Amino acid sequence: MTKRFQPAKLAAALLITGGLMATPVSLVSAAGGGGGGGGAAPSASGPQYDPAEEYREGVAAYNAGDFDQAASHFKRVTRVARRNGEAHYLLGASYMQAGKPKRARKPLENAVKYSPDRIEAKRDLALAYIQLERMEDAREMLAELNALNANCGGSCADQAVLTQSVAAVEKAMGGEAQASLGPSLKEFADLSANDALYYQAVSAINRDEHEEGLRYLRKAALAFGPHPDILTYQGFANRKLGRFDAAQSYYDRALNVAPNHLGALEYYGELKVERGDISGAKDNLAKLDAICDFGCFEAEELRTWIVKAQS
Repeated sequence: MTKRFQPAKLAAALLITGGLMATPVSLVSAAGGGGGGGGAAPSASGPQYDPAEEYREGVAAYNAGDFDQAASHFKRVTRVARRNGEAHYLLGASYMQAGKPKRARKPLENAVKYSPDRIEAKRDLALAYIQLERMEDAREMLAELNALNANCGGSCADQAVLTQSVAAVEKAMGGEAQASLGPSLKEFADLSANDALYYQAVSAINRDEHEEGLRYLRKAALAFGPHPDILTYQGFANRKLGRFDAAQSYYDRALNVAPNHLGALEYYGELKVERGDISGAKDNLAKLDAICDFGCFEAEELRTWIVKAQS
């Protein structure tokens, strides 16, 4: 089924509310990605802060050179969005910039685990390993970077960062002092430019250019942090590329941040249909019906998928 997305303007929403939510994370509500969501019941034990606002403040602190403060913000994000690779990466990068490779190691390992296509995370993890004299681990990361570089063939969109990353790690392994590279977040200070990344991603997905869409989504994810719309689109693009496990992981993360996100519930339900899990798809449909008191497009779309699969 081909569907054109109508993206919400993420940067404007973040600017107005200071994040995805104006209420604590236990009351999360976010719209877009094929639908909106309502508030979940509050949890007294849940973190009483907004992870998107924490992420935005972490980026601001990082750009200001206050890396300890940046790390404090990103650490709080990871307590809520535990599998958000971008937050783990920026936490590790903040520690590296603060000269704390020992503290950087674990979040950078998490970044590589949860965002395996984040080349800069592999590079900075290799540099942390070198500073910690874990040379075998550093060589393993370098091998992964070299494999990506070989597959790139000198012409992929990530060629520049791959070339720079391989060179930086090789120089460090050769004993040449390397400054902690980290991300360049200055480019994300312009909210309209961040929205442009998001629109470019959705436009590519609407053209069925899902790999290109994912490249833009990676940049948008670094700008916006754990936004459920971006996570939902990452799930959708991976699903269309046949990467069902990756798609499920992104849908799970979107629903962890926004449990009633209509788009994530619908598309996750469609994925379940494609995997033959009709019972699971019906569970998603039941959630949509419970949220949409007067019916909604997302519920009807998923209902159509289920009926066709059973006919």
